[in-house]
Amino acid sequence: MLVRGEDLDRFARGLCRLLGFMEWPAPLSGDVGSSAVQTEERIMKIAVLGVDLGKNVCSLVGLDDVGVVIVRRRARRDTLIDFVGKLPACIVGMEACCGAHHLGRLFAAQGHDVRLMSPEYVRPYVKAQKNDDRDAEGIAEAATRPTMRFVEIKTPAQLDMQTLHRSRDRLVGERTALINQLRAILLERGIVVPQGKRKLEHYLVMLMGEHQGGALTARMRMLVADMQAQWRELDRRIAAFEAEFTSFAKEHVDARRLTTIPGVGIMNATALIAAIGKAETFAHGRDLAAWLGLVPRQWTTGGKPRLMGISKHGTSTCESC
Repeated sequence: MLVRGEDLDRFARGLCRLLGFMEWPAPLSGDVGSSAVQTEERIMKIAVLGVDLGKNVCSLVGLDDVGVVIVRRRARRDTLIDFVGKLPACIVGMEACCGAHHLGRLFAAQGHDVRLMSPEYVRPYVKAQKNDDRDAEGIAEAATRPTMRFVEIKTPAQLDMQTLHRSRDRLVGERTALINQLRAILLERGIVVPQGKRKLEHYLVMLMGEHQGGALTARMRMLVADMQAQWRELDRRIAAFEAEFTSFAKEHVDARRLTTIPGVGIMNATALIAAIGKAETFAHGRDLAAWLGLVPRQWTTGGKPRLMGISKHGTSTCESC
């Protein structure tokens, strides 16, 4: 016998009445939209906001006064600034990565306490598996630690000087690669040039001047001449950067003061100002030396001190200077 759908529906309703089940009541008019109101109330209770920065989308985790997670959400960079601007004054923690200093200045102008941290100091606070939400939660928790070391927010002038140094380093690297390739080309043809950039430059002038580079084939002469032209152009561009550093050091009071220290030149002074500014985040001079990587790496256990070699910790720009 076939059972129709209407019969099954009547049977189910009768069974519910028999067992005392009741249908769900209609929501009261005051409950409509209550979820949005509760979410807004939780957002206004945020005391610490951890932001895991991304190129397009950022993950946010908000903690209340006792450290309980009350908000988890994602926001695009263009909406992140508006979202943080609507919050009451709170602690905003971020990793000191690309774009963090720009956002840090904007959030500080909105009245928030911005705390930037090195990613290696945040990593121990990330629980279980790594994902964007866990990273944001770890950032928020690390920002509340009293022993955490924070990074000073760089000014636009510091970022400009840092960018100039990195652009110069890129050009120096290109010039070094070009010189190494030139030496390899000559060595493949039995020509060994003494060590030194200027010695190679003078030797190339002599080599190309002797019967128009008779030791090389016509194709190689054209290639070496083209590489010489690239070398001269790189020298010109690097010299332009160095002239800008010299001009900055003459006008900047702190740079002039740094250049009075024996062994500190214009490159060192401008690189230090770009990296640390007033150096107010360092309590002692040894802290600065350790940050630069000028002290031995320590590996002490069981009360037995053990000092390793000079570490590579710190900024490569300052170390190269």
